[in-house]
Amino acid sequence: MTSQQMTFLAAFFAYLLAMIAIGWFVSRWQKSGSDFLLAGRKVPLFLTLGTTVATMVGTGSSMGAVGFAYQNAWAGALYGIGGAVGILLLAWVFAPVRKQQFVTMSEELASYVGNNALVKKVLAVIIYAASIGWLGAHLIGGGMYLAWLTGIDDTSAKLIIGIGLAIYVTLGGYSAVVWTDAIQAVILFVGFLLMAYFAIDSVGGWQAVQNNQLVNGSGFLSYQNIGLIPAISMSFAVLVGVMATPSFRQRIYSGDSVSSIRKSFVMSGLLYLGFSLVPAIIGICAYLIKGDLDNPAYAFPYIALNTLPMLLGGLILLAGISATLSSASSDAIAGVSVFVSDIYQWFSDTPLSDAHQLMLSRFAMIITVTIALLFALLSNNIITYITKMISLALCGLFVMGLLGRFWRRLTWQGSIAILVASTFTAALIGFNPKWLAFFGNPSIPAVLSGAFFGVVVSLVTQVKTPSKVVQKNTVELM
Repeated sequence: MTSQQMTFLAAFFAYLLAMIAIGWFVSRWQKSGSDFLLAGRKVPLFLTLGTTVATMVGTGSSMGAVGFAYQNAWAGALYGIGGAVGILLLAWVFAPVRKQQFVTMSEELASYVGNNALVKKVLAVIIYAASIGWLGAHLIGGGMYLAWLTGIDDTSAKLIIGIGLAIYVTLGGYSAVVWTDAIQAVILFVGFLLMAYFAIDSVGGWQAVQNNQLVNGSGFLSYQNIGLIPAISMSFAVLVGVMATPSFRQRIYSGDSVSSIRKSFVMSGLLYLGFSLVPAIIGICAYLIKGDLDNPAYAFPYIALNTLPMLLGGLILLAGISATLSSASSDAIAGVSVFVSDIYQWFSDTPLSDAHQLMLSRFAMIITVTIALLFALLSNNIITYITKMISLALCGLFVMGLLGRFWRRLTWQGSIAILVASTFTAALIGFNPKWLAFFGNPSIPAVLSGAFFGVVVSLVTQVKTPSKVVQKNTVELM
């Protein structure tokens, strides 16, 4: 390990200690599980904006989209475009559910089918698994960052990231997450812009970015490099991920009002839409500077350390690692909410006191991070990990959420059909190499299959009554 790598490792440990200190500081005001998991439902607009931007400009954009652009040029912007559209749709469709005082996404989705007990249990398992999946993706990204910076092996890096996350978020809960996210969002957003500027300068200007073998003749957003349908499927998968990811719902449930949530999501979406080309520029420049990286995911840290002044590049990479930690903690919080509010209730009908609920939340956090870390140790590809996890776990949640909001005839049998059909279709596509190559990922056929069977089964199982039945917990569209 070089002296520079030792400096980066020491700086990261100093950052971890600062995060733990913040966690300890805010923990003094936490008296219940609601304070720990939802920050008392008082998160204001600027903090919701900060935590949303930090998540979007974190692991997916830096390690995922930049690495994808390193291989496929402007196709790296597809991640940002899909994410931006997803956030804007989330603001319009789901921000109003804040009025219903939901605690978990499983509680919200079950309300669309009369709070059916079986559906709520199935949803709780799926959503807990999805939260662990997203958490694992961020641990992979953070570990890869740290390994590149410090020269330690990937396994050790992931273990350091996972243990640090477990300590920090177990102490601080959601309040610590949103405050650190707001700071990191500014550092990362400015850092990405500076990286793009220095990277363009390093390859000889904008003409060099536009005119090279990776870009020339590849079509709009370089779709010819990966195929038109896979390109659409890539953006669609990210859109589905944003609209069905439990941590984004957590931001809705914890916001102080529908208005502030909606405004923060709209601002986040517009910022991210404009930002979507930046990771692609960085990826293309990384390819022009060094086209033989062992792993495309290292394109982002390579540019940071080889085109920026050393101190600035190191600061941005440390901020990138911190963003993966904060993104991971949001997903961990969402998973623990389901564990405490839904899964634990299967085994105990006794109401928990505020102190016991807080203790259980912290214990569940340790379990959740440990499970995600075990999965993260088995994978190194961010985009593949995310798209596989989205298609298997989130497509059904996406369909059920949309149908539940807009179609009051959805039945509990139909919702089960959605979950089964979408997961089965995703697995079927994923295990057939030819079909997978055609679609790029299973998200589109999984969503279409889930919607079709959900509608058909709901129509078949519809209970006919003399008067129109209006589901009690359906939120009025705004």
